[in-house]
Amino acid sequence: MKFLFLCTGNSCRSILSEVLFNSRAPEGWVAYSAGSKPSGQVHPLTIQTLQNLGLSTEGLSSKTIDACEQYQPDVVITVCDAAAQEACPLYLGGAIKAHWGLSDPSHLDLPEQEKLQAFLSTVEHINKRLDALFALDTHHMSRHQLIAEINQISHLYASRSCLN
Repeated sequence: MKFLFLCTGNSCRSILSEVLFNSRAPEGWVAYSAGSKPSGQVHPLTIQTLQNLGLSTEGLSSKTIDACEQYQPDVVITVCDAAAQEACPLYLGGAIKAHWGLSDPSHLDLPEQEKLQAFLSTVEHINKRLDALFALDTHHMSRHQLIAEINQISHLYASRSCLN
């Protein structure tokens, strides 16, 4: 199953989601990420956070949604409020769509160490959602059930701020 994590800048939340997903996904599952208005670079604290977790950052880049057309994702998950409001390209028409909103730690005006802690809190939040996703028995679910379960994951792990 192919997943696409979308955000506006594709420099933080969607990149973290892509790497965390791919580091522990079941066999045959893969994730990509993109942005509706990509920043053109991966945030330095995203890179540092992933490296601190022992995860590879090789090949990561900030990409446009159109650059992901070749992947034909089965599931598209937006991870920031701005991307959730935008229209998806036509090639995503058949994909399951869900919104797993996350606060953006890259926009916090904090000293670097505190900001890095906010990135780790975002990682914990993403991992809780991935735990729930990977626990689903997708082989025995209808498309309708899968849509409901993927959308429910956001509600199970919603918070006023993902940085709490």
